[in-house]
Amino acid sequence: MGVVSRSVGNAFRNKVRSGAVVVILAVAIGLALAMLVANQAVGAKVDSLKASVGNNLTVNPAGSRGGLGGGNPLTTADATKAAAVAHVTGVNGTLTVRLANAATASTSGSAGGPADRGGAAGRFGSSGTTSLVSAVQPGVLGQRNNGTGSTGSPTGGTAGGTTQPTFTIPIQATGVSSPTTAAGTALKLTGGAQLSDFAANSTQALVGSTLAAKNSLKVGSTFTVQTRTMKVTGIFDAGDAFDNNGIYLPLAATQTLVDQAGQLSSLNVVVDSIENVAATQAALTTALGASNVDVTAGSNNLQSAITSLGTVQNISLIAFIASLVTAGLIVLLIMIMVVRERRREIGVLKAIGASNRTIGVQFTLEALVLVVLGTVVGAVVAAFSSNPIVSALVAGNTGSTVSAAGPVRGGGFGGGGFGGGGFTRTRGAFAGASQLIGTISTSVGWQTLVLGAVGILAIAAIGALIPALLTARVRPIEVLRGE
Repeated sequence: MGVVSRSVGNAFRNKVRSGAVVVILAVAIGLALAMLVANQAVGAKVDSLKASVGNNLTVNPAGSRGGLGGGNPLTTADATKAAAVAHVTGVNGTLTVRLANAATASTSGSAGGPADRGGAAGRFGSSGTTSLVSAVQPGVLGQRNNGTGSTGSPTGGTAGGTTQPTFTIPIQATGVSSPTTAAGTALKLTGGAQLSDFAANSTQALVGSTLAAKNSLKVGSTFTVQTRTMKVTGIFDAGDAFDNNGIYLPLAATQTLVDQAGQLSSLNVVVDSIENVAATQAALTTALGASNVDVTAGSNNLQSAITSLGTVQNISLIAFIASLVTAGLIVLLIMIMVVRERRREIGVLKAIGASNRTIGVQFTLEALVLVVLGTVVGAVVAAFSSNPIVSALVAGNTGSTVSAAGPVRGGGFGGGGFGGGGFTRTRGAFAGASQLIGTISTSVGWQTLVLGAVGILAIAAIGALIPALLTARVRPIEVLRGE
């Protein structure tokens, strides 16, 4: 116990120097911990991307994008064929349609019902009507793209001498067969509960937050789709105002309401492993017919994102090791200086019978006291600096270029994201690498602290061991002769 007490006391013999050493060690150790946290956070993000995006495929009708082009609707039979393909673990079919406001449709004569599949002057038709009023205004671009097809007045125009009504954005209704979105992930609800009744006569609906606010809806409120009264079971937040200007309905109910029995807009196919995505993509194309479907994957963007994150992981690992070595060198230099300053003290201790081992342990414990204090302060530094550091590393190693495949948005509605007529918006899997990565959050957990502390203490012990061994070279007679 005497050795321990002397070590602690000696660590604070020169308070100014000890304080400076602790500060310097805190910076090095804090950087080491921050890099360790960044490495773990990026690794977790890579695993998350592989699990959520890397093994997903999207099947759309061939030649159909954003309501433009041809293609025939997918069917439930296609979903059955897709489910039978090797390595496919799940198939989620959706039907996405557009619903016009009933009052606007009756006064303008457009979007009168399921039979209204097109519109004059370049307008996209809708599949039915709803009592809901869109929460998003078309603006100049929406009127220009969907009014007359020209670049003229944003308030409408003429086509063949006929005055065209002002364009209003319809509401996207997506029919799903489970409590998930088209991408196969659960919707983020801000109130209420997920869909639970998926029968053809179901009256359940999920409403986007901006659409709910526009129409003064809350959980339990009702609205109409065609002639059916629907009840709001939950309100969701999809991330932006446009995506929240939509509703989710049970798939069978959607097919019944718009008279599209057995039809699907797209299929989200889950593959058992990211390694089997390419082979499964080819197998799905063969099974469903290359002339009938387009099978796409986010593999290109995913690989770009994983490569970028791998670079960040390597940088953070190298920086972690470099910071540990730096901390070890700091301890080494400080303890060499301390040993030289205390040669007389060491000589006296050895003269009265102290062993080299006892003296070495004393100096090692003294170094560890300083390192422990530096680690405590460094952990605080890491807690505040890890998020900015990982953000800077990711931003510096990830391109912001969006791939040619995405993000895919609807051709009409002023660049909006409605996917009608056999197309479902698939933003997540086809966004650029930077959009795919999104935000990486870090946290300094006790596991990280333990792992980092073990590494730091090991380096510190090595740094203190060399000066401790120098004590064995101090001969009492030489010290006393010098006195």
